[in-house]
Amino acid sequence: METDTTKPQIRIERRTPAYWKVLLENPPFNIFGPDTIPQLNEVIVALETDVEVKVVVFESTVPDFFLTHYDLTRELEESTSLSPGPTGLHPLPDMLVRLTRASVVSISSIRGRATGVGSELALASDMRFASREKALLSQWEVGAALVPGGGPITRLSRLIGRGRAMEVLLSGQDINGDLAELYGYVNRSLPDAELDEFVDRLASRIATFDKQAIATIKRLVNIASLPSDADINAEWTAFIASVQTPNAQQKIKRLLDMGLQTSPDIERRLGHYVGTLGI
Repeated sequence: METDTTKPQIRIERRTPAYWKVLLENPPFNIFGPDTIPQLNEVIVALETDVEVKVVVFESTVPDFFLTHYDLTRELEESTSLSPGPTGLHPLPDMLVRLTRASVVSISSIRGRATGVGSELALASDMRFASREKALLSQWEVGAALVPGGGPITRLSRLIGRGRAMEVLLSGQDINGDLAELYGYVNRSLPDAELDEFVDRLASRIATFDKQAIATIKRLVNIASLPSDADINAEWTAFIASVQTPNAQQKIKRLLDMGLQTSPDIERRLGHYVGTLGI
């Protein structure tokens, strides 16, 4: 699948100076690739440097897909050759770490599939809210002999506990909105018709509060809850090692041959299809 390197994939919508939305719009499947990295970095820099913004909501404009996996059709060197970000980490985990540390409150409003990078962006956000009928979250990588690389292992372990993190990471199965809420993967699962209004009302309320108080509360919560950069880096290093193994390369090729990144059915039911690779 060819990628249009000039196509905007992420857009900021400033609802008010204090309340922004970040719209994820890379149809048909909201796949994340090397070309997405500088666009997301522009968003993170804006959040870090704007003196007025207090809260940001990430949401998708693409039906059925919040944000999905990394682009597996691209050469690995396109990603590994990128310069580290300000934290010293590879740009993808770097941006997610910086999002968690930014003084701005971040909320992921999940409608559709949040797989791989999509799940990792949601986990790096301060809060997550999901459509009961339409949200699907997963870390699918184990099915393709991969190790997740964007920090979900350490973040999920802290967020939902060891046993449930093992289930999510080692099954590669899809987690719907209600189960995600039960496990603590998301804050709440809401009826799809109520999701936008709820998130908008919450974000608008937070935007009325004092920015310094917001930043201080978030910083103190971070001290108690965030993994170290070394933990995040270990995941990325393991991902890069895993993607180069013959078994992973074989499974990725099988998925691409089955229609990954081209077939709506494969992308919508990725949890099912990765479960067939070992049969």
